Amino acid sequence: MKLILAIVPDTSSEPVSQALTSHNFRVTGIASTGGFLRRGKTTLLIGVEDDQLEQALQQIRAALPPQPADSKESRAVIFVLKVDHFDHF
Repeated sequence: MKLILAIVPDTSSEPVSQALTSHNFRVTGIASTGGFLRRGKTTLLIGVEDDQLEQALQQIRAALPPQPADSKESRAVIFVLKVDHFDHF
């Protein structure tokens, strides 16, 4: 199992969350800030089975808006962590 931590701009959190949940991924969003300008971000936590990882990453990439040519800000920062144990109550 893997845990995806996707840090996206606040404006992208809803489209990314909807894309993931429409493909039966569970998503938890946490408000966060970061970067030089301290702009609003959302950290999305998505737990996936190993064989679902690429599909989830594709949904995230597809839901992000295109990056403007003059922008130096990233569209998202994504970490993928191995999960040794998971409980769902």
